[in-house]
Amino acid sequence: MIRFGPAGIPLSCKGRTLRDGISDVHHLGLTAMEVQFIKVNPLTRVVLDEEIGKLPRELVQQLVVAASPAGREYAPPSLASLTNALGRRDSVTTLTWSLAKDYADLQQTKALARALDVDLTLHAPYYVDFFGSAEARARSIRQIQWAVVLAEGLGARLTVTHLGFYGPMDRADSIQELTSIARELSDWTREYSRGTVRLAIEPSGHPDVFGSRDEVLELARRVKGIVPVLNLPHLAARDRLTFDEPEQLAPVVEQFVEASGRELYLNFSGVEFYGPGEFRLTPIKRGRVRFDPLAEVLADRDYDATVISSSPLLEHDAMYMKLLYERALSRRWAKRHQPPPPKPAPAPAPGKPPAKPAAKPAGKPAGKPAARPAARPPPKRPPTGRPGAARRPPRDRRDRAKAKGGSGRAQRRRR
Repeated sequence: MIRFGPAGIPLSCKGRTLRDGISDVHHLGLTAMEVQFIKVNPLTRVVLDEEIGKLPRELVQQLVVAASPAGREYAPPSLASLTNALGRRDSVTTLTWSLAKDYADLQQTKALARALDVDLTLHAPYYVDFFGSAEARARSIRQIQWAVVLAEGLGARLTVTHLGFYGPMDRADSIQELTSIARELSDWTREYSRGTVRLAIEPSGHPDVFGSRDEVLELARRVKGIVPVLNLPHLAARDRLTFDEPEQLAPVVEQFVEASGRELYLNFSGVEFYGPGEFRLTPIKRGRVRFDPLAEVLADRDYDATVISSSPLLEHDAMYMKLLYERALSRRWAKRHQPPPPKPAPAPAPGKPPAKPAAKPAGKPAGKPAARPAARPPPKRPPTGRPGAARRPPRDRRDRAKAKGGSGRAQRRRR
């Protein structure tokens, strides 16, 4: 099965809630959506008196993502801490997120997405820094963990993230350190979600950021549970390739398919190059990379795929990619189901002249055209009026007056 969808709430959606966006995606004929968890506004506070004895997920208008016991500032999120009753002097961490207010809101969105058959994924905050200060590293880890908590509540199957810049040490040492961090996050994600959510690592279009094609694929092979994201605009900008031919693109797609367990997840948009990397994302029709070769490759696939539009036009380019894929699928079907060529006529036997076609029977000789019969005279109509009386021609009123002795004016003068 193949799915298409936008990265965020569609631009044409009248409402701005997450459920409005899912409904709009469904009405547009799309079946996927990548939820954008961009802005993080955490608040850590002590449990109130009226909240003692309640479960963290039962708090109204409070999106709790972590709960810590008394005397501890922060503890990583866990199912045990979020499903146990709150005690006195415990602390909770809540998020102010415009797309959901509490855990009950997440459950309603999850039920709607499943009813409309819209596959959800979630993108973690874009800015991460594992080689800055200790606080920056801890904040980056917490943000990815909070994204996993929200993804589990929404029923999303993937949490997409980057791994940030390389460290100040050698690049090989930076990759080794990032691999260790990704392994810890993947193990925690699998333990927290019980296997329902997986961590997806996205490549980058900048050479100073972790995420070349080889690095992402090698990370997926070495760390269990990591899903590589095929982002062709980023790879094209980083490797200075445009992937104009399906033969050039097919080996790259097959590598990501094998590394992701035959379930391809890819992002696509237009892209502009600048310097050694990527300048900005553009609509597909204005970018350097075309979707047509990828549509040809996907038309011949034997695996599941999800295509997310990350261009500025969001759902418009998602529907455009779906249209190009359907055209490629129609051409593939027509090529495989062409009508058989007509059979050639059998050759005549050697030494025997070919039979002449039978002559048509001769018709009657054409003679002179027959003369038309003479037209019959019209029948005579019987005279009208009294029998025996001759028909008189009609007279004018003035003639009748003159016959009687002049006009009416002359008769009055005589009188």
